[in-house]
Amino acid sequence: MERQARTVVITGASRGIGEATARLFGEQGDHVVLAARSAGDIERIAGEIRERGGSATAVKCDVARYEDVRALVRHALDKHGRIDLLVNNAAIIEPIAQLAESDPEAWALAVDVNFKGVYHGLREVIPAMLEQGGGTIVNISSGAASNAIEGWSAYCSTKAGVLSLTRCVHGEYGDRGIRIVGLSPGTVATDMQRTIKASGINPVSQLDFSVHIPPEWVARTIDYLAGSGGDAWLGTDFSLKTNEGRTAVGLPMIE
Repeated sequence: MERQARTVVITGASRGIGEATARLFGEQGDHVVLAARSAGDIERIAGEIRERGGSATAVKCDVARYEDVRALVRHALDKHGRIDLLVNNAAIIEPIAQLAESDPEAWALAVDVNFKGVYHGLREVIPAMLEQGGGTIVNISSGAASNAIEGWSAYCSTKAGVLSLTRCVHGEYGDRGIRIVGLSPGTVATDMQRTIKASGINPVSQLDFSVHIPPEWVARTIDYLAGSGGDAWLGTDFSLKTNEGRTAVGLPMIE
């Protein structure tokens, strides 16, 4: 039996994890809706997915703006009739600075994007998923959600907030068809790691770029969590920093 195409909405889809995820689901025959602030990048990626026979559209969206997220969800519903998977991926690492030296405006922007942006996605997509009988949400989390890392007060705090949202949504809607899981991938070879490297703050900035996992591994993990493999992790964070997690997904083990 041919697998039915899913509608997948991905925030922060202009590069890194979001781009890799959009390309993977597009290759699998799903309807992909790419969202990011940089319209040119997502339009290019969506066009390349369509050139390969996939179904993809691009929506310029600043997740910090609730009306933008509302328009994104409405676009997906108007075009495809349902949303099967939301990937809350959009996030920023800056400001990287000790708290007393941080820029208040940059700190507030991190809250708006990393934390409120996830809330906006949840707030808009959950009613639609309830109406259609269920759906899956993957929140991109981080080990920073449970650890205090020097210079990352904004990132650690907002990721901790996202983990709490994952737990809250599972508690409120888990018995009503809403599957939600966090994904803590570890360090990933994206532009965010280049920003971290340039900061020179904390041990993460000292890591060689070669040790970071490719974003394609994270995309494969999102696909795994979107299926029945994610059932055991609902309401929690799934980690790719363990051999248990990597084995489950079929990725190389940690050496």
